[in-house]
Amino acid sequence: MPSYAEVEAGLQMPVALAMETQRAIRRLLPDPVDDDTVLRCIELAMGAPSGGNAQPWEFVVVRDPTVKHQLARLNRQAWSVYRRLGWFRIRREARLRRIVDAVQWQADHFEEIPVVVVVCRRRPVPRLWPWAEATYYGSVFPTVQNLLLAARALGLGGTLTTLPLWSMMLARRTLGLPWNVTPCAVVPLGWPRGAHGPTSRRPVEEVVHLDRFGRRLTRATDGRS
Repeated sequence: MPSYAEVEAGLQMPVALAMETQRAIRRLLPDPVDDDTVLRCIELAMGAPSGGNAQPWEFVVVRDPTVKHQLARLNRQAWSVYRRLGWFRIRREARLRRIVDAVQWQADHFEEIPVVVVVCRRRPVPRLWPWAEATYYGSVFPTVQNLLLAARALGLGGTLTTLPLWSMMLARRTLGLPWNVTPCAVVPLGWPRGAHGPTSRRPVEEVVHLDRFGRRLTRATDGRS
């Protein structure tokens, strides 16, 4: 098990490189991750912006096998439904089959993951206005991305999932959360079984629109700055 002192130099990684190689890594070794490494990841995650600088985050670091088992059960229950719903599309696309295999591996080995970070937010989710709900989660997910980038720089593998949160009541009970703390994301972390590598994404020109939908924004030159 590498210590934080052995991997902290990775935080000097250029941010663009971390972004371009921050893949969802679900197959993780059972080797432990030390507390200093986890706390440093969370410390960097907390550099993310939040509405009104409220910093509404709470983090539950799960190592206990019993708690992990309960989260694993919730994860498998949600995944069994989700996989069946998308089975027709999965059969037709090889790329999706590879992703599904990785998600299935994670579900089968969830209890072996060394550490699971549950990112939560104080105050209940607003249900009255959709814009308020978007703002609510908008103060959480930048933190999750920072957490994943920090993990990538330190050599950890991780991914964002919400499958174990399909039942807020059961998730709260499992984690001992009070009524005014909402779990928003689950990030399993560990040393990867494989290697980090470049992400595969659609060309930026296919997804960017200028002023109104449908008017493409393209580069002035083929080169990148």
